[in-house]
Formats: sequence, C-alpha cells, structure tokens
Amino acid sequence: MSSAQEVPPDRSSAQEVPPDRSSASDFSPHRVVVLALDGLLPFELGIPHRIFGRPKDARGRHLYEVVTCSIRPPGPVRTDADFAVHVEHGPEALATADTVIVPASYELGPVFEEGVLTDELAAAFAHIRPGTRLASICTGVYVLAAAGLLDGRPATTHWADAERLQRLFPPIKVDPDVLFIDDGDVLTSAGVAAGIDLCLHMVRRDHGAAVANDVARRMVVPPHRDGGQAQYIARPVPDPQAATTTTARAWALGRLHEPIQLRDMAARESMSVRTFTRRFREETGVSPGQWLTQQRVERARHLLESSDLSIDQVAHDAGFGTAQSMRQHLQAALGVTPTAYRRTFRAGSGHDRAVSSGTGRNGTGRHGTSRIGSGS
Repeated sequence: MSSAQEVPPDRSSAQEVPPDRSSASDFSPHRVVVLALDGLLPFELGIPHRIFGRPKDARGRHLYEVVTCSIRPPGPVRTDADFAVHVEHGPEALATADTVIVPASYELGPVFEEGVLTDELAAAFAHIRPGTRLASICTGVYVLAAAGLLDGRPATTHWADAERLQRLFPPIKVDPDVLFIDDGDVLTSAGVAAGIDLCLHMVRRDHGAAVANDVARRMVVPPHRDGGQAQYIARPVPDPQAATTTTARAWALGRLHEPIQLRDMAARESMSVRTFTRRFREETGVSPGQWLTQQRVERARHLLESSDLSIDQVAHDAGFGTAQSMRQHLQAALGVTPTAYRRTFRAGSGHDRAVSSGTGRNGTGRHGTSRIGSGS
C-alpha cells in the first residue's frame, strides 16, 4: 500500500485519561463480540479480550464489554491446540454487538476453499445489525469476504494467504504489505500479532492515544509498530555484524522540529545514502522520508491531544514548518484537519461521544495501516 494510508500512533509520554462526563444512567460500554469458530487459534481468540478488557473511564468503569460466541448453541469449540474452549453464548449474541471480531481458524472449510459461507455461518451473520463495526484477524478475513462485506474494499491478511485471498475474491483490493487496514466500518489485519496492532488501533480510534498507550504499556507491547509485513517475510539471514539504522532513527526522533536531511541520517550510521536507504527499508518496511512524515504526524497528534499550543506552534514543533503543510499531511494521513482532530480527542470529546453512543466510531472512513506517513 502506498505511504498515504496509515494510522497507528506511537506516543512517547503518557496522557491523562479524558474525564468522563456521562451520567451513570446513560453509560453503556461498547460491546465487542468475538466469533469463535472451530479450528480457532487460542492466542488470537485471546487478543480482543486482553486489549478491550483493560480500558476504563475516570470512574473505573470498563469502556468495553467483551463477549465470545459460537455459531452453534453454547458448548465446546475446537481449537488448533490439544484443548477445546467452552463458549457460553450462541450466535444470538451477534445481534447485541457494536463491534464483531472474527479471529483466524484452520477449519473454515468451504469458506476458505470456495469462498462461500456455510449455512451455519450465514445464519449467524444474519444476526449482525446494520452499522455494526466488523473486524478480522489473519484468515478471519475469509469469513468477511465470503459474506460479501469486502467487495470493492481494501483488505489484508497474513502475507502467506494474500495471493490466495485475491484469487478467490477478485473484487477485494488485497494489500499484502500492511499490518492492518481500517476502512471505516470494516477493519482487517495480518497474521497473529497484527491482531494486537489492530485492536490497539480501534481503542485509539474510539478513545484516543492515552487510553490505547496505557493498554499497550500494561501488555508490554509497542503502541505502534513501524513498517508492514514485508519485514517479516523470510529472507537470507543478514550478517549479524552489519550496521543498523537504529541510531539514526533515535537521533531523528529527538529533532523532528528541525529540518532533517537523508544524508545527515546516513552519516549517523557512517553509511552512504544509497546503503542507508536500502538498510532502512529492510528494517522498517518504508523509506526514510515516509518514516519521518509519519513520526511528524504522530508528534502533531500528540501535541493536538495533550497541549494548548496553537496550530501554528504545533506545526512548528512537529517539524511541518507551516500550519498549511501540517494540514495537508494530517488530511492525507487521517482524513481530518488539525482543528477537527483536536476537537475529537481533546478534553474527552471523542471519549464522551463513544461512551454515549455505544459505537465508538470517529467516522473518518480512511484506511489505517501499518504503513508510514498516512493514516485513517
């Protein structure tokens, strides 16, 4: 995917959880229903519960309620391990969902082989209300695709399955290079750990960076991973003594407000510009320019959320130089202007809206991927 479709933020400092202004009577946590299918991967099944089960508001109330359901009446569901899981909710739970998440399964049968839903799956999906947010982890995307929910949309899955997904569902715009894609009301992620990236992104989209970063810190995972899937595809093992671009990246992060030239970054690693650019892309999955743009977008997001600085000052401190330049980059990356972004995430405005509506959507409708320099 191009560098113009990106989201996951990485903040360097903690922020206050926005104050909760909703009354006890109208508080309703966002309900996440996870669909457990036979052959599921226990790790992926646990991701939504671990991430969405953590966030709380200022009163200590859980912002999400997580429920697991099956396509059959309550009972055991097979996993790919040597144990089953007992699921206490049937497909009717899907009718109560604000968000439905479909983790991967190794027993998708005709869904994976022919691209069609089984009768049980079709009946289960019929319970989902219009407007419900839908998400998949890894090969769970095949279920959304077979249901016709991805036609004409961008989507991703594990890089090893991307070619097959495209072949089986030609109308889908499959991008095998990203960790996840946010297309508004439908989100898809790559394999396994990319489900963590996706779920953290949804928390960030619903309640802002402070809440998502708190969850990430408690899980001891990065709030945002640089690059896409390309960096995880098997390649010849590099020389362990070879230099990396880590020092240059750290150096750049400390002076985002200043002009940064590619040759200066390369010099920090004593490399030629050509060698540095190649090594940088190998390590991060993106070019140095794309990476710098995304880091500046993330700095701007942090300042817009956490400070009272003027738009002009935020643009300067984030390294964009002018408010117009920052506006163009945020519009391309996030689909909103700096002022609109601040209005959404400052002083709990986005938080309160998510709590009161029970949907937690910000309505940007842009793609959120792991690719740098763009956003959702």
